[in-house]
Amino acid sequence: MGVTDEKKPRASAKLPRGFGDRGPAEIAATERMLAKIREVYELYGFEAVETPFIELTEALGKFLPDLDRPNEGVFSFKDDDESWLSMRYDLTAPLARYVAENYDRLPKPYRSYRAGYVFRNEKPGPGRFRQFMQFDADTVGSASVAADAEICMMAADTLEALGVRRGDYVIKVNSRKVLDGVLESIGLGGEENAGRRLTVLRAIDKFDKFGADGVALLLGAGRRDESGDFTKGAGLNAGEIECVLGMLDRPKDAGDDIASIDVRLRDSAIGQEGRAELEAMAALFNAAGYEDRIRIDPSVVRGLEYYTGPVFEAELTFEVPGDDGRPVRFGSVGGGGRYDGLVGRFRAENVPATGFSIGVSRLYAALKAAGSPVVASGAQAGPVVVLALDRGETARYQRFVCELRAAGIRAELYLGASGMNAQLKYADRRGSLCAVIQGTNEREHAEGPQVMIRDLALGAEIAGMNKDRADYLEMRARAQVAVPEARLVEAVREVLARRAG
Repeated sequence: MGVTDEKKPRASAKLPRGFGDRGPAEIAATERMLAKIREVYELYGFEAVETPFIELTEALGKFLPDLDRPNEGVFSFKDDDESWLSMRYDLTAPLARYVAENYDRLPKPYRSYRAGYVFRNEKPGPGRFRQFMQFDADTVGSASVAADAEICMMAADTLEALGVRRGDYVIKVNSRKVLDGVLESIGLGGEENAGRRLTVLRAIDKFDKFGADGVALLLGAGRRDESGDFTKGAGLNAGEIECVLGMLDRPKDAGDDIASIDVRLRDSAIGQEGRAELEAMAALFNAAGYEDRIRIDPSVVRGLEYYTGPVFEAELTFEVPGDDGRPVRFGSVGGGGRYDGLVGRFRAENVPATGFSIGVSRLYAALKAAGSPVVASGAQAGPVVVLALDRGETARYQRFVCELRAAGIRAELYLGASGMNAQLKYADRRGSLCAVIQGTNEREHAEGPQVMIRDLALGAEIAGMNKDRADYLEMRARAQVAVPEARLVEAVREVLARRAG
């Protein structure tokens, strides 16, 4: 005997870990954010391009966590021709593939922006998702530090366009060449020290979180956190630790003498090159009036296997109350840098490139917590709902809907099987400002067919109002008005205009 429908196990109605749904209010607010970002990027002369969610795994290359196990860090699967495909890990590697594939027809430098979801096959946790949105802008084909400086200035302008006040954010800039120079000065140059360099860089990256004392522990034997977990350190001696901390503990404003970042760089060619780049960028920031918004900060470490020159990070500096009432800083909401080796993976020569990526979901949460007007308002009001009181008049009701839509008014016909009260409750749940009602009395009116226009928002106000108010009857009369069918669009517009005002 087969299993009946009643005995079949039900599917579990829950999301996989690390993924989330979005409702209309968040979608609408995110779209407003994206429009603001797009507006600034286009003001700087960047143009849109779109790449697919899925790339050949080999196109993502060394930036995968582990090529021998393609599902480590990324979501991958085999195509029917046995080639490995992966869901994009970021938006930069696909851009590099796109530029290389279309190199001869693209203008150089090529300035583009793109927004979309990226996917990480990593362990999810609080605020750590496997799918999230990024919004990138990149200049490919220019080796000038002016391209890096421009990206930083654009990042500052973007945050201000989104309602972040000047003084509530900072764009921090460093150079991987300066970091490499410091490591070289303490004897950690060469391939044989690649592992220790990585450990030192990871320690430097914790400077904002742990401060000089915590980083000193990570540079030395290691650090034990409050839970008792121990992180093994880089094993540097006291002199080497002092050298690294001497660079970190003196962040400079863009206009300061960057040569004083670390005198030890004088013996490192790569370090001197990085210092010269930062000096040139600082001069550009000062000339453009951005010196109070962009800061040279030697503690910035990004993309340990990715970037080749200047690196930058957009950090929010304001605090908001956390879930426990204590002040919380969102910190970094975007970053980027120069990646001159990425496009060159596909070509015989290297192609210089620099770019910036905004973490849209994180920035949305920060703007919402800060009360930014860009995300403060929720979804747009729901459509005008035309009630269906008489099933035999469905074609007539549909004509009302079509008239409203032809006039550019969002409208829908109620398609359920409920009565009038339930239909009005449906309109309320849809967030509708207005409902259109026509029953037998309105349709057979002595002066010709009419429709009733109900102002749902005003009706909600009246429901909680004292009936002894002097204007109660007047407001009640305005909440529901009968008009000839020919005035349907005009009357609906009056209600919507009143609510918009």
